[in-house]
Amino acid sequence: MVDGKEQGYLALVLHAHLPYVRHIEEECLEERWLFEAITETYVPLLQTFEDLVEEGVDFRITLSFSPTLLTMLADTLLLSRYERYLTKLIDLSKLEVARTRRDDQINSLSVRYLKTFIGIQEYMRRHGYELIPRFKELAEKGVLELISTSATHGFMPAMETEEAIYSQWEVGLSTFERYFGFRPKGVWLPECGYTAGVDRVLRQLGVHYFFCDTHSLKHATPKPNRGIYAPLMTGYGVHAFARDPESSSQVWSSYDGYPGDYDYREYYRDIGFDLPLSYIKPYIHSEGIRVNTGIKYYRITGQGDHKEPYVPEWAMNKAADHAGNFLFNREHQVRHHRANMDRKPIIVSPYDAELFGHWWYEGPHFIRHLCKKIYYDQQEVKMITPSEYLNLYPHSDTGHLQESSWGRNGYGEVWINPDNAWIYRHLHKVEKRMVELVDQMDSPTALQERALNLAAKQLLLAQSSDWAFIIDNKTMVEYALRRLQEHLGTFHQLYLGLKSGLLDEDWTRELEQSYPIFEHMTYRVYSPTYQHRLAVASALQEEASPTRRRVLMLSWEYPPKIVGGLSRAVYDLSRSLANQGEEIHVLTSHVDGCPSFECIEGVYVHRLPCLRENDRVDFIDWVLQLNIEMVCYVEKCVNNGIRFDCIHAHDWLVSSAARELKRTYQLPLVTTIHATEFGRNQGIYSDLQHKIHDQECKLTNVADKVIVCSQYMAKEVIQLFDLPEEKVFVIPNGVDQQKVKYNPESSFQRTDYALADEKMIFFVGRLVREKGAQYLIEVASEVLSVCPEAKFVISGKGPMKIQLEQMAKDRGVAHKFLFTGFISDEQRNGLLHHAYLAVFPSIYEPFGIVALEAMASGTPVLVSDTGGLSEIVLHGVNGLKIYPGHPNSLKDQLIYALTHEQEIQGMAQSALNMINEAYQWKDLSRMTKEIYDSLPMALDYVLVKREE
Repeated sequence: MVDGKEQGYLALVLHAHLPYVRHIEEECLEERWLFEAITETYVPLLQTFEDLVEEGVDFRITLSFSPTLLTMLADTLLLSRYERYLTKLIDLSKLEVARTRRDDQINSLSVRYLKTFIGIQEYMRRHGYELIPRFKELAEKGVLELISTSATHGFMPAMETEEAIYSQWEVGLSTFERYFGFRPKGVWLPECGYTAGVDRVLRQLGVHYFFCDTHSLKHATPKPNRGIYAPLMTGYGVHAFARDPESSSQVWSSYDGYPGDYDYREYYRDIGFDLPLSYIKPYIHSEGIRVNTGIKYYRITGQGDHKEPYVPEWAMNKAADHAGNFLFNREHQVRHHRANMDRKPIIVSPYDAELFGHWWYEGPHFIRHLCKKIYYDQQEVKMITPSEYLNLYPHSDTGHLQESSWGRNGYGEVWINPDNAWIYRHLHKVEKRMVELVDQMDSPTALQERALNLAAKQLLLAQSSDWAFIIDNKTMVEYALRRLQEHLGTFHQLYLGLKSGLLDEDWTRELEQSYPIFEHMTYRVYSPTYQHRLAVASALQEEASPTRRRVLMLSWEYPPKIVGGLSRAVYDLSRSLANQGEEIHVLTSHVDGCPSFECIEGVYVHRLPCLRENDRVDFIDWVLQLNIEMVCYVEKCVNNGIRFDCIHAHDWLVSSAARELKRTYQLPLVTTIHATEFGRNQGIYSDLQHKIHDQECKLTNVADKVIVCSQYMAKEVIQLFDLPEEKVFVIPNGVDQQKVKYNPESSFQRTDYALADEKMIFFVGRLVREKGAQYLIEVASEVLSVCPEAKFVISGKGPMKIQLEQMAKDRGVAHKFLFTGFISDEQRNGLLHHAYLAVFPSIYEPFGIVALEAMASGTPVLVSDTGGLSEIVLHGVNGLKIYPGHPNSLKDQLIYALTHEQEIQGMAQSALNMINEAYQWKDLSRMTKEIYDSLPMALDYVLVKREE
């Protein structure tokens, strides 16, 4: 899109948002907001974008989706109601074609509407009524940049607590991620409402940029050198893009904006209001309430009440003319500002998405013509996304933004005025009560936890900026008041029930069914901001007991963050060490929704804020920042008189911090290497791999002791890093059998994964080359020809997921493969329990904790004869082995297993006996303690500092 000839850029930004409306009753007037938006905006925009892609037009549009809208677009109940709505609309259109047959001009319009609605119905059916994947596909093609906004579009300047602001953004971003599979780089501030501190929260959550209104940046201090035509970086490193008033006015202005042109369709003349009630009643609300049907036969015509029939050809021509005029003005803008700037300017033009198609019927055609004219007709202006602009110009002026919003007079007047200001004293009270509940309820029961989650959900829903907007706009005021009363009242009932201990489980269940939104959310997002400081003070500022060692354990991942086996291994080891009297402090990365500090089964877990890891390059930067945060955090602890006795570092990702802490505080260092970069890649080839290998080498050489999980790994690290044999110790990973035990009363259903007569072949692990899932697909056809009852269930996530799914389709075996993505512990336990066989065809596997978990659950296993797996499994005794990277070997053993059930069940029992004898964490942690005992004494750095 950017070729160097352009003078500047246009960032066209569409913000798609609707409040969450979903009611149990069969017919709800307000649900039509969604139905009208799908019909008139979202599908027409998709069709416009897809047509442009098919034509080869290279365009860029930034599209923001609110989490409430995403939830409704994925709600099967609402979509089934929309299907009925669309069918009824088509029936009405057919009736209109018959009714208007004697009026050629109106009849041609009714025929046009009928074709349009049938086309939308066909589009929806073709895509299974799923619009979100269509937008995602366009983003993957590079023409859309998808971003998010806060959970319920809460107005930030009106929130009292930082916990409320944080929760809105954390829940919003995580909801977006659930639907699109990634975190957005940018966000839309609800109502462009900026207030001090929002940027700090956004930075903590990994956001790179946001949009604000013109005056927020225009009046920033110090005054930006580039005005509003380049982003301003806030003190927390987040970029603010300001709305361009000129381009906005050309579209938004109620006086001379394009949508008011006399040739365009008149929104306020709809047959739902124009035609007799006796005729239209079956197609409006069942209580006879007149509504917009979307069938409108007249154009704006002029200022008065008289309206002339709509002429589509005139309107389409005018949309093309307006697109040309819009581009002409942008060309003049970029030429003018480019002459006075050290970089190419960016014109940010943000609009509500629903303007295009719903309010301005011709809006999608305007966008179509604009994109084509920019691409074909000139070279001065190019379309761009904010992320692309930041890639071009990563450095911006820094300043402090002014509190602001868009809307009337620009400082929140629409959302805070005499008509609606009363809302906020109630919201502020609920904010503080929510934080109070989280602060006081350390160990809630299962029912209390459900009630806490519901309370958090009610607060979020009450905070929607839509209610204040509706009250100010004096439309549907009764509904807005009812929703506010509903959410605030429900919150207070939950609050009183939690405080008194009197909660009704049936009522709680009804509430959960009534609000199926943010179901992934945990109430802990409202953890008090001061909680971390208090918890650290109470847990750490005690003098170390002479009989209790204080271990500083460094790990980049720790549950609930689970990327690979490292997280579970550190979790189980730390708990077992704590049970044996060690004081374990785990320093790890922040996890959204988890407190910064907590004590889990005797282990003190410190989660440090840092940027979010994105792509591979960004991940290295993220690792560096995590290490810096670890060093700074320990420095604060030491300055407060806290002493650690030793460091235990896990893998290269904490290498820099471990080495610096050992050097600075003269602490003994134990390092556990769970896998090597050489082993993962079967060699070192790229610059990145060399960097990781170098970190591993430095970490193991500076460590006093090195722990590995298998004899295979011991030989590997001794050879790779030139380590003395006496420095390296083998301690295998263990397995907690209670953690993999299947609960028959869980929600797990075998039929969700395989038919009753199918034998499940289960694979779980990272979907990367070295785990070998590709070999299962390669041999599936031959295995199924002998054993058609086999069903392959592949669980896990990773960069190869899409490739593996396509591979199964290409080989004609997709119907026998189920790719589940990431699974919970409950799902894993259910799958292991019901699996006929667990298969781990790894090319490289330092240990193989997942195979151990399968054995502990009593499931027969088939593994590659490589790495730690070789030491765990004895072929034909406690499992089956294959040659690594050898498809024929895998095929033969799969067929053997599928045809010799009695034999492999006997192997599974032998494996279970072995687990009980050799892989218990209490024994393995005792071995780790012995290594701690052998370490040189730590210098008492705290006393040294005090004496100085």
